[in-house]
Amino acid sequence: MGIFTRFRDIVSSNINAMLDKAEDPEKMIKLMIREMEDTLIEIKSSCAAVIAGRKKAQRKLDEISERRDLWEERASLAVAKGKDNLAREALIEKRRFSNLAESLEKEISEHGVLISQYQDDISELENKLSSAKEKKRTLIERHRKAQNKKRAQEDIRRMDSSDTMSRFEHLESRIERMEAEADMVNFGRTPTVDEEFEDITADDDIEKELANLKAAAYDDSKETSK
Repeated sequence: MGIFTRFRDIVSSNINAMLDKAEDPEKMIKLMIREMEDTLIEIKSSCAAVIAGRKKAQRKLDEISERRDLWEERASLAVAKGKDNLAREALIEKRRFSNLAESLEKEISEHGVLISQYQDDISELENKLSSAKEKKRTLIERHRKAQNKKRAQEDIRRMDSSDTMSRFEHLESRIERMEAEADMVNFGRTPTVDEEFEDITADDDIEKELANLKAAAYDDSKETSK
């Protein structure tokens, strides 16, 4: 039936395949859920309309059945009174109402089949919708992780590019040049008086330490010779 076309398209679709083709999976998931919710509302509304139609037909059938039974009673009464012509007219009316009743019974039966189809589709769509909502968070989380991973891989590829490495080498050369310039700051500079005295003091200390070592060595040699 035409009314189920959009519903059938939704429940038979492959969600993962649709996500693979979507430029924005998160947006696609939300649109699919909203579409399913809208379709569910429409199907429930249509089902309610059919149920209302069946109730109306049932009320009319009850009225028609009462009229049919009434004409049957009148036909019996006419026969009992020996009025065959009146009985024939009553039976004609009874047949007319019987035909109307049969038509209504058929309509009610068709309504019942349609309602059953609606209810099955509503149940199926509700299950699909529940499943989609449960998967929504997981799929969106997976999509975001995939995006982050993709960006990280792109950053790594950019870092590995020759242009990036050449910039690192250029920066390294600049640092080395700055270090060399720092070393050259004191190159060829005349020592100050304080620095000369510090050097003298350092030389005296070294000379004293050397003398002590020699004295100790001389004492050891004397002990050995004894």
